[in-house]
Amino acid sequence: MFIHSAVAALTGALALSAPTATPADAGQGDTQVVQVVVNNGKSVVVGAVATKTFTLSITSSDNSGIKEAYGWLYHGPFDNPDGFAGPGSDTPLTCTAVPGSVTASTCTASITVDPNVTLINANAGTWHVWTSVDANDFDYIQKDSAGTFLMKRAAKLTADASPEPVAAGKTITIKGTLSRANWDNGTYGGYTGQSVKLQFRKAGTTTYSTVKTVTSGVGGALKTTTTASSDGYWRWSFGGTSTTGSANAVGDYLDVTTG
Repeated sequence: MFIHSAVAALTGALALSAPTATPADAGQGDTQVVQVVVNNGKSVVVGAVATKTFTLSITSSDNSGIKEAYGWLYHGPFDNPDGFAGPGSDTPLTCTAVPGSVTASTCTASITVDPNVTLINANAGTWHVWTSVDANDFDYIQKDSAGTFLMKRAAKLTADASPEPVAAGKTITIKGTLSRANWDNGTYGGYTGQSVKLQFRKAGTTTYSTVKTVTSGVGGALKTTTTASSDGYWRWSFGGTSTTGSANAVGDYLDVTTG
């Protein structure tokens, strides 16, 4: 099995130098990578300070059964990546036979990333999964990019509706701020130029409806006006991007008077 010297002692920290270039996908025999799943198929969304733990799962097969599997995650081109995470190429994943199968196993590892150590803003976006799998009959397969997933910067939203109370039919103003994690300095900063939905949930109901869409301004500022109609909750909702996670503000209750 190929061992990648630059990541032999990998613990999830950001690599400070590029690894030695390696051969392209390789293998012998009938070993196959069947499926690669990161974080149960969801994007990995990481805040500005708190660590994030998720699972890497690699399912492989061989007519003799799977002996062991290795895997790690990287960002950027394979021959010059700028970010790493995972157990590394010296630490095998934990493998369990697929129920009812004598040829396939699913191998997993729990991975923790620390935005203060592992990530920089430029790492947000598409990441790749490197893996190498060994079979019991010495067949093997190595894939430089066996799968991909998105590593995103977490987003936050605030909402404030005023004035309160307000008479039905009067104009109300809803303000807020869209911000996202800055992995370069461990803070949250305003996210400008993004489409954010203004949503309303009538008191006594459970579903929000979109009223209009607003573009975030300088510092992520949000502001718009609408007409008060009934008691309920106002919030901002952001769907996310390829580099930033989605977010919903906590609904701000507005008391609307009649008569």
